[in-house]
Parts: sequence; C-alpha cells; structure tokens
Amino acid sequence: MNIPVDQDRLLIELKHLATFSEPAADGAEKPGDTAVTRIVFTDRDREARAWLHQLATDAGLSIRTDAVGNTFFRWHGSEPDLPAIATGSHIDAIPNAGMYDGTVGVLGGLEAIRALQASGFTPKRSIELVLFTSEEPTRFGIGCLGSRVMSGTLGAETAAKLRDKSDETIDQVRNAAGFNEPLNSAILPPGHYAHFVELHIEQGPILEREGLEIGIVTAIAAPASSNITIVGAGGHAGAMLMPIRKDALAAASEIILAVEAAALATGAIDTVATVGMCDVFPGAVNSVPSRVRLSLDVRDIDEARRDKVLADIRQACDDTAAKRHVTVTTEVLNADAPATCSPAILDAIETACNEEKVTSQKMVSRAYHDSLFMARICPIAMIFIPCRNGVSHRPDEFSTPESIAKGTRILARTLATLSLT
Repeated sequence: MNIPVDQDRLLIELKHLATFSEPAADGAEKPGDTAVTRIVFTDRDREARAWLHQLATDAGLSIRTDAVGNTFFRWHGSEPDLPAIATGSHIDAIPNAGMYDGTVGVLGGLEAIRALQASGFTPKRSIELVLFTSEEPTRFGIGCLGSRVMSGTLGAETAAKLRDKSDETIDQVRNAAGFNEPLNSAILPPGHYAHFVELHIEQGPILEREGLEIGIVTAIAAPASSNITIVGAGGHAGAMLMPIRKDALAAASEIILAVEAAALATGAIDTVATVGMCDVFPGAVNSVPSRVRLSLDVRDIDEARRDKVLADIRQACDDTAAKRHVTVTTEVLNADAPATCSPAILDAIETACNEEKVTSQKMVSRAYHDSLFMARICPIAMIFIPCRNGVSHRPDEFSTPESIAKGTRILARTLATLSLT
C-alpha cells in the first residue's frame, strides 16, 4: 500500500502551529531557533485549538471535546461500534520550548489519517486522533493532566484542588475556556479503545547517535515527584554565629547531593533523579535562609528500584534534619507506575518499519508521556523519531522533515494494520 504522506504540508502546519505562542523571553531565543510558549487554556492555546478544529473539519473528521478539554477527532470506520484505534499527543509547550515536542504526534497523527484517506484505505475500526490537555505541568504543577483525568488516574476531587500561579482552580480555568461538564464525565471506560499509539520525538540522543530512523518504545519510565520543604532559622548574616546556625539552604544542599547519590547508587542507567527548583526565603544576600522549597523528580522503568531511591532520599532528609537541627517535610505529588507496551502493537510497528525499509531499534522512554496513562485503559506503544543532539524543551529542538515524514508513514501503517483487527 502506498501511503502518500505530504511532507511539505506537514512541515508548513508544524511551523504555523509554532506561531501560536507568547513572545520569547528577552535573550532566550537564538538566531534560527523557534521559541514556543503555549500554556494550556491561554488565548494562544485556544487559538491553536480552533485552528486544529478547522484542519480536522477539512479532513472530514467528527469532533468531540470532554470536560477537561481533551479533544477527539474521529475518522469513522466501516464497523464504527467496535472500539477505536487511537493516536495523538499534546500541543501545550513550556515557556521558551521548541516546536516539535507533542506537536509531531498531533499533526503527524492528522497527516497519517489524511494519507490513509488519500490511499483509498478503509478502516474497519474507527481511527481517532486525541489532542490531550496539558501534558506539560506548567500551569497546574502536574504533567499529563488530560490523560490522567481521562484514564481515571486523577480523580475529580483531587483535580479540583489544583491551582495555578494566579490561584485559580482548574474548574475556574476550564470553565472560562468553555469546558463546563463535571470532571468525572471525562473518564473513559476500559475497552473504549482497542489500541493507542503515540508518535513523538525521542527527546534523547540514541537514535541520532546510532544512525537509526525509528525507535520502537517497549516501556515508559515511572515518574514520582514531590515537594521538599526545609525550615531552619533565619537571621542577620553578620550577627548569626556559625556554630549555632540552622541554615535551611545549607541543609537543602546536602539533600540535593543525596538525591544525586541515591540515583547513582542503583548503578542502572534508567534511574534518574532531579532537583529542578530551589526556592529560598527570604532570598537576601545578607540574611541566613530560613526556609527552602525543593522540587524532586525521580524516574525509572523499574518501579521497585525507583521506590528504593525514594526511600533513600527520605532517609537522607531525616538524617539531615537531625544533623542540622532543621525540619524537613515532604509532600508527594504523584508516584505513578511504569507502563509496558503491547506486544501486538510493537509487532505492527516493526512490520511497518520493514515494509517502509527503515532502520529501527527497541528502546525505553525515560521521559513520560500521555501514553503512560492511556496504558491504564488500553494497550499502548510509542514510535520515536530522532531529534538533533537529543535536545528538547528548548528553542533549538529540531527534527528533520524527512524524519517526521518517516515517522508519520510508520504511524499510518501501524494504524491501518490495527484498524483491521
């Protein structure tokens, strides 16, 4: 089957989607880069959604939205009552990000459907493109908001407590954007989808380094995130003597190093731990810090190994608190299970690679994606394409038009195969 992916159209649409963005921060954009900031439910996000609606309408797809703003574009199959095959990703972008993360999976998914339509293919199962709400944690501090709600992983009561930096609740924000149904109405039952496949840039260096065209993802790492608060005693930097200090930042420094040591101690390359935020109070050059808030992110494809790292970090927090006479408290935000990809989908992707005569390698995803939470309600897998230098979440994030088109053709063949089962 010839699948006529329109590479030029796809690139034009990716570039146009990147124009729905807040201005780049001063000095943040390099010449030749495309900086994208698109936070969920802002004006830019809503404009981008409206544009995608028009593209889907032009492709003859039906459109549905749910209570949290997840949007479903469906190509109806010959047996529409069967559970559908789904693909998709996200279009929200962290501040000063690139133009390929998530968007390749959305516009590539749309182009895969259009290419199958142009080839004369008729699916038995319907094929649905899903635009997930807020995969990035930028606005509400939790990643994959839409797929968490859709899969029932994040309950309506817990979700209702989420607030953005302006202290607006998720209900206030989504209602203002026109999504007014009860949050629990967004939950999809098991069996709603037969399979889910997500196309994505690798966000790592392996494919490019090995000269490979496609990554076939076999597992997605389990993320866990927490906030750690250290409370000591502040005072004048000149007057507070060193032997009696309870410096919260000095204690935080020990904890940060303990986080790094705990991850390295596993000896496993798939274990990663990061402290990405450090908020110091009062934040004055001549004042001993009295309070520090840290963010903690620990990931692994092995849940037990990840949890051992978390336990080691908790012990380090207790030891530091006793040693430095400070108080350390931890607030767990999430501790999600890893996902294993479906052998049936992996076989379909591998067959598609062989048919397209492209090189591939099985690999794990150390970043997590909406696919992780879709795995709670249906079999899933992911298709990776190379990105330059493994860079992502930066303006110089880049994947070649040829790589994007190849990934889209592999996705189209995979969807076609699965839709006939």
